[in-house]
Order: sequence, then structure tokens, then C-alpha cells
Amino acid sequence: MSAATDPLALLRTMTRIRLVEQALTRLFAAGEVPGFIHLSIGQEAIAAGVAAALGPADSLATTHRGHGHVLARGMDLGGFFKEIMGRDGGLCRGRGGSMHVADLSLGILGANGIVGAGIPIAMGSALAHQVRRSGGVAVAFFGDGAMAEGVLHETLNLAALWKLPLLLVCENNGWSEFSPTSRQFAARLGALAAAFGITHTEVDGNDALAVAKAAAAAVAALRDGRGPAVLEAVTHRVRGHYEGDPQ
Repeated sequence: MSAATDPLALLRTMTRIRLVEQALTRLFAAGEVPGFIHLSIGQEAIAAGVAAALGPADSLATTHRGHGHVLARGMDLGGFFKEIMGRDGGLCRGRGGSMHVADLSLGILGANGIVGAGIPIAMGSALAHQVRRSGGVAVAFFGDGAMAEGVLHETLNLAALWKLPLLLVCENNGWSEFSPTSRQFAARLGALAAAFGITHTEVDGNDALAVAKAAAAAVAALRDGRGPAVLEAVTHRVRGHYEGDPQ
């Protein structure tokens, strides 16, 4: 059994994410966390499954709801908590916080408070992997709220033209901030990917093993030089848009 499809390893990663975010809810309620935090409770299987398919040379860019991704990648807990709490000992010296935490030593290019803004950053990293022949791949996490953003469409075009080792992971939780995604985006992601000749795979985002297997297959194809891929993981966020949201 490969590390990417080890159920116990996936469960450990998911449990780690859940416990950390539950701790963050308590810290936020106690006034220890400045600004807003957006939790990924209910979506841990996606982070665990995708991260399990990655190697040391790979990179990723995430979103404002990115705690799970960076924790699954192996971010140091002490540095992570200090960063979220705005402390000088944080990974970005407390200046990034929840929505901009990064750790380049792990290939974590950063979370991003702007919808879809991590997508072209990951594309640039994929181009760097290709030019340097590092053998690495880049992952762009984004939510279904970003499907209507032009930068996604532009990235799909360039990544297809240049056959970049870029995996675009859509965490489709059915919501674009406070509105159903169906009110924000008229098309389907699979059809959009097909328009650029890009492989699209839809998977149950609550099945960690299914996500891990799909991600491992996609990453193998990327390393083989077959161009970009889109992985759409259908899930549901358990809490509101942000912590403290009465929704």
C-alpha cells in the first residue's frame, strides 16, 4: 500500500486538521485571534487526500479557507498557531495571519484572501517546475466561488497551451460565500475544463481514500508531462462562511 492510499495516515491527517480548527474556534471566541478565520471543518478529506499525493519538491497555493491544506502538507503547529494569533514567532512573523500564512520550505506559496488569486500563483510555480525540470508539480486549491473568476479561465488557457504540471483542485462545497453557487456560475467546471482540452475528474470530497487515489493518478500524469488537470471534489462546509458567521 502506498503512502498516498494508507487509510490510517489519511485519518491521522484529517484528525489533526479537525482538532487544530476546533482549537481555533475556542481561541477566536476568547479574542485571541485577530481578524477573521475561515474554517475547513467538514472538508478535511480533500486536504488529506491531495497532500498525500505530493512529494517534497511540489508546491501549492491555497485560499482563505486553507488551514487544512497547509496542515496536511506538514506545517509546524507552533509556527502555525503563532501566525494565526499574530505573534512574532509565527511562520510569517505574525504579519500574514490566517488568510496569508505561508511556508516556502514546504512549498506552501501562501493562502490568499482574494477569491481565485492563488490560482495564477500556482500556475507560475508550475511554469518554474517545468523550466527548471525539477520534476515537481504545483497545486492550486480554490472554491466553487472562484469558478466565475476570469483568472481561472486565463490559467486554464495558459496551462493547457504550455502543458504545465498544474493540478487545479476545486473544493465544491456548494456555496459562494453566502449564496448558492448556482446563482454565481452558469456553467459546469467539467465543461469549462473540456473547452481547453484539460482532463476533469469529479470525486466525492468526503471520501479521503477516493480523493487520494484520484489525486495520485492526476499527479502521476502531471509528472509524465501530460499537461494540467482539474480535480473537482464535491463536499459541504459544516460551519458558516467565517467563524462567528450567524449562518
